[in-house]
Amino acid sequence: MYRPKNTSRTHENETLPAGISLIENVEASAERISIPFKKYKLANGLTVILHQDNSDPLVHVDVTYHVGSAREQLGKSGFAHFFEHMMFQGSKNVADEQHFKIVTQSGGNLNGTTNTDRTNYYETVPKNQLEKMLWLESDRMGFLLETITEEKFEIQRATVKNERGQNVDNRPYGRLNETINQMIYPREHPYSWPVIGYMSDLDRGTVTDLKEFFSRWYGPNNAVLTIGGDIDEVQTLSWVNKYFGGLQSGPSS
Repeated sequence: MYRPKNTSRTHENETLPAGISLIENVEASAERISIPFKKYKLANGLTVILHQDNSDPLVHVDVTYHVGSAREQLGKSGFAHFFEHMMFQGSKNVADEQHFKIVTQSGGNLNGTTNTDRTNYYETVPKNQLEKMLWLESDRMGFLLETITEEKFEIQRATVKNERGQNVDNRPYGRLNETINQMIYPREHPYSWPVIGYMSDLDRGTVTDLKEFFSRWYGPNNAVLTIGGDIDEVQTLSWVNKYFGGLQSGPSS
């Protein structure tokens, strides 16, 4: 059981960029195993967690959205995982497929994952590339919708269907977990369908459906930005405020 340190919260809030509030400060303790971190909240609802670790000149950036397959509707399965793919297809200021290129050319690696309850995107890069990573993540959080085209949608639909074929339908016992969940949960329960979705639902989905899903769940108020590594906390908060502070909140959950 940790004890958040709150004694200096008022003083720290006075020195933070406008619109950012410190809501939790956990310090390391010799009496227990603990990971020190500071948790902040932006005015638009984005939660920010900073963890300083100067052991290596690296920084890890993770954006976790509180949306997974359990937030989908019956007959529209697979949208959360579908968007894991779409988020790498370019945004307003990042060309198609350039997200991968920018990160790898910066000496980093990246990926994204989806499960029933969350979707996350992450990069690990040299510490001098942190600002660029924050810009990349903020651009697709705030400026992705206008770049989604029918062509991109169909390319990723085919990719996801192929992924399901390889990992589920054409693999021995590939549908085991899917079948078990169907037996455990009623058909209407959001844990009854697979994260990757049913093939019939993937065929039925439209660009409009996908955009509505993004607008509902991918706002800053439904996300946690975690930054860990060799960081300067003051500078990092300044960049976070610069790139994420102006993004509009989505619907309240």
